[in-house]
Amino acid sequence: MRIYLVVMDETAEAEVALRFAARRAVKTGGGVEILALVPAADFVPWGGVQATIEEEARQRAEGLVAAAAGTLFTESGLKPAITVRQGDASKVIREIIAGNPEIAALVLAAAASGAPGPLISHFASDTGGLTIPLMIIPGALSVEAIDRLS
Repeated sequence: MRIYLVVMDETAEAEVALRFAARRAVKTGGGVEILALVPAADFVPWGGVQATIEEEARQRAEGLVAAAAGTLFTESGLKPAITVRQGDASKVIREIIAGNPEIAALVLAAAASGAPGPLISHFASDTGGLTIPLMIIPGALSVEAIDRLS
């Protein structure tokens, strides 16, 4: 099965990428995997405080992905795979791609204005290191435009 990998965060462009990926998956008989990244917490000298900070970040990421998955299921009928991982974003994404041969594309959306975003900047400058296509969706697209293009 062709799976589209989408990195979910709290930005509007993540929602654009998810909508595009979901519509492509429906049209191609594929699926969607939603990845939420939990940033590595800065070192805090008190272990209990460190653990609490990391747990709160994980819970926030899990809630974000659960909400996105619910919206995806409601709008397209797709039940996505959900992954929540902590660590360096580009490294985690590469590990997930390497670990699942069904992932057919990494779908990211650029910011509606300004710089495209750190993941796009990273992967666009190193596309030779990817084993799958990188799909960059303009973040300023309307829902209608996304639906038409996907």
